[in-house]
Amino acid sequence: MLSNSLVTNEVKNSAGTEVEFSRIAISDRATEFSQVSEAPSSPHRLKISHLETGSGLNKRRRSLVRFDKTVISTVDSETPVTVSAYAVLDSPVGALTANTEPTNVVAELMSFLASLGASTTILYDGTGNGAAAMLNGGL
Repeated sequence: MLSNSLVTNEVKNSAGTEVEFSRIAISDRATEFSQVSEAPSSPHRLKISHLETGSGLNKRRRSLVRFDKTVISTVDSETPVTVSAYAVLDSPVGALTANTEPTNVVAELMSFLASLGASTTILYDGTGNGAAAMLNGGL
């Protein structure tokens, strides 16, 4: 289980600077964190949830990690807008005895988003191959 406070570099922004979050809600299969220094009119949230469906060999778990950040529009400087980014893992847990392959696909997603080719450096600035494609609408 995650700590109630994410304050030791668990979350970083595009400059590689720590962003601190505190848990504000928890239920059986979901939790929500808010940025420690968020303004009431500009929520910045981290949400984690899990949903299991099916049974036996057909049992699947859908896990979601999602960030939502409300900011003021840079076009009209009055309108609040929300930016969202999330990752979903849909895993056939009823047909697997270990997390080897789900771990592999999560690693592939993270490396594609946050690195360039053969580099071993994590890029927080959005210049990783996958992140740049997402940010710029590229293919």
